[in-house]
Amino acid sequence: MGEPGDRVSKAALAAGLVAARERTLALLGPLPDGELTRQVSPLMSPLVWDLAHIAWYEEMWLLRRLAGTPPVDPKLDDLYDAFRHPRAERRSLPLLEPERALTYAADVRERALGVLERVELDPADPLRADGFAFALVAQHEQQHVETMLQTLQLRAEPYPLGPPAPAGSPVDPAEVLVPAGAFVLGTDSEPWAYDNERAAHELELPAFWIDATPVTNLAYAAFVADGGYDEPAWWSPEGWKHRRQAGLEHPRFWRREGDGSWSRARFGHVEALPPDEPVLHVCFHEAEAFARFAGKRLPTEAEWERAASWDAAAGRKRRYPWGGDVPDGRANLGGRHLGPAAAGAYPSGSSPDGCRQLVGDVWEWTASEFRAYPGFAAFPYREYSEVFFDSGYRVLRGGSFATHPSVARATFRNWDIPIRSQIFAGFRCARDA
Repeated sequence: MGEPGDRVSKAALAAGLVAARERTLALLGPLPDGELTRQVSPLMSPLVWDLAHIAWYEEMWLLRRLAGTPPVDPKLDDLYDAFRHPRAERRSLPLLEPERALTYAADVRERALGVLERVELDPADPLRADGFAFALVAQHEQQHVETMLQTLQLRAEPYPLGPPAPAGSPVDPAEVLVPAGAFVLGTDSEPWAYDNERAAHELELPAFWIDATPVTNLAYAAFVADGGYDEPAWWSPEGWKHRRQAGLEHPRFWRREGDGSWSRARFGHVEALPPDEPVLHVCFHEAEAFARFAGKRLPTEAEWERAASWDAAAGRKRRYPWGGDVPDGRANLGGRHLGPAAAGAYPSGSSPDGCRQLVGDVWEWTASEFRAYPGFAAFPYREYSEVFFDSGYRVLRGGSFATHPSVARATFRNWDIPIRSQIFAGFRCARDA
């Protein structure tokens, strides 16, 4: 789902919905009901809440908004509207039990597919044009699969892992020079892009250097070994305050073994820390501190998108760093490996300037705060983007190993508060030319 040639066909829209549901059910399948209903952390919802919320969101947009059907159960609006109850209190709500949540989701899906068969994809109606509402629902479910994977990462119990990710290879040079010039930030051409990705607008950027790959565990371990967590000069005042209050000494899920080596916990499995993989589960402040230690900085999101999408020779934007082809074999996406690939993997996924792994593996923190682009218009609801603007959220780009390709386009903007580290986030560095 999501490729230019098939994006307006009803068959492709249905396939996108089905694929998202198959992924949701496959993810939750190995877990007993008790694991679905317990709250692993106040940072995350019980998994059964995510499951029923996915169905409620689908009901809201496809059954109630498009088809005009009455609510399945009006009480569900209070339980599953994400803005009515913070995650920390959701376990105390009278949530649907797993079997009822599954039945509710299956019922809504059957009726939604019926709506898709009947509805006209009217280009005059923004919700129907190019099947936007159906794509919105499929993307939303895929995003919640990644959220549920974050919950599973916080559990102590082992979760089944996938096959290992591809090996990496040395990348020379380690930095890429991106020449000065104008490029287009954002999009007006992606039919299923979110409102915060719009409107496309031209920016002039000076030349800059950007790392060819994300920062690795080996490089980050050198920062830890050099006392980087004890040196306030590397940290912003806000970052240093958080480091002290949270007692940060190393990335989340790292553990020092008796022989001095590092291990990590990955979905409940403890394993030796892979030195060549991108560092994972660092917050914005940790990423920023490392960048200063390295004599660099974090890229702005405009610099990141310029490096990831702009084909200067052709004078046009690419959907992905490598072009418009599907990501198969070009990026680590979709949760198949449940972990990043080593730095330097996926050479066929390189950007025009020679960067690798800009899409997939780890979300990459940028220096930018989450703000509206010029010409922004909230659609289809303010709570998706607008209420988060100018509130201290930092932008992340590129997607992780858990991100579905349907939301891995180069214009996609993720955001979170600077202290978050349960997300699958790493970073790469930049510097002025």
